[in-house]
Amino acid sequence: LDVPNAMDGVAGVTQDAVPVGGQFTYRFVADQAGTFWYHSHQVSNPQVAGGLLGSLVVTPKPGIAQQVDVTAVAHTYGGVRTINGKAEDLRVPAEPGQAVRVRVANTDNGPMKIWTSSPYRLLAVDGTDVHQPTQVSDRSVTLTAGARADVEVKTPSDGTSVRVQLSKATAVIIGPPGADAAVPPQPADELDLLSYGSPAPLGFDPTQPTRRFDYVIGRRPGFVKGLPGMWWSINGHLYPNVPMFVVRDGDVAVVHIDNRNGEVHPMHLHGHHVVVLA
Repeated sequence: LDVPNAMDGVAGVTQDAVPVGGQFTYRFVADQAGTFWYHSHQVSNPQVAGGLLGSLVVTPKPGIAQQVDVTAVAHTYGGVRTINGKAEDLRVPAEPGQAVRVRVANTDNGPMKIWTSSPYRLLAVDGTDVHQPTQVSDRSVTLTAGARADVEVKTPSDGTSVRVQLSKATAVIIGPPGADAAVPPQPADELDLLSYGSPAPLGFDPTQPTRRFDYVIGRRPGFVKGLPGMWWSINGHLYPNVPMFVVRDGDVAVVHIDNRNGEVHPMHLHGHHVVVLA
C-alpha cells in the first residue's frame, strides 16, 4: 500500500521500533483500493513466521461486481498450512451461479501455487487490477512471498461447489452448505502474467528512462555487524555498504534485477509500484 513514508513502519529507516509496552498509531488515507497485508518489520523473520501479520482490504467506493467477497490468508505455522489461521479448508456459502471474488495472500517466505476446479478470471495482482482480464482454464498462478491474487470464480448452476486450491494442502470451497467438489489436479502449465489481460496506458514512456540501474543479487563471504558468514550481497557489496540509487521526483527509472544466488528472491519497493517490462 502506497502510504506516506512516516507510516511505512521500517525500523531504522522510516521510524523507530515500537518498544515493548509502547504503541504507535498508523494514520493515512486509504485511497488505493486493493488486497494488501501488513506485518512486522523489526525482527521480522521470527515475528512474521509466528503470526504478527494481518489482512488489509480496501474496497472501491462504488463497491465490487461480485456478489461474494472472501479473503484467504495463507500462512504456515510450524509446517502446518493454514487459511485465516485455521488448519482446515475455508468453506464459503454461495448460491448457484453467483460470482465470488477470492482474495489470496501468501504470507510465507516461499512461493505457492493456486488453481481452481473451474474456469476463473485473475482480477488483480498484488493490489493492482488487471486490465481486461479474460477467463482462464488449466493454468495455475504462482504467488511469490508476500504476493496477492484476486481470483473470480462462479459457483456451478447444478448446486455443487467450486474449489480454489491454495497449494495441495488447503482450499477455499465455495457453494451451498454441504456441497463438495473433487480436488482438481494441479495444472501442468502456469499463467503468464506478462501476456495476460490487455495493455493499459502507463502515463510515462519506459523506453526513454531518466535513470538506469543494475541490481545484482548474490552471496559473498564477509562481516555483517562484526559477524563472519556468507551474506546476501547487492552488486558485490554487503549492507550497509551498498551505494544508494538516487532519483528525483518525476524520474522514470528502469532497474535490471539479476538474481545469481540460485534461490527465489521476490523484490518490492516501499511507497511505489513497479511495472514489470520483461
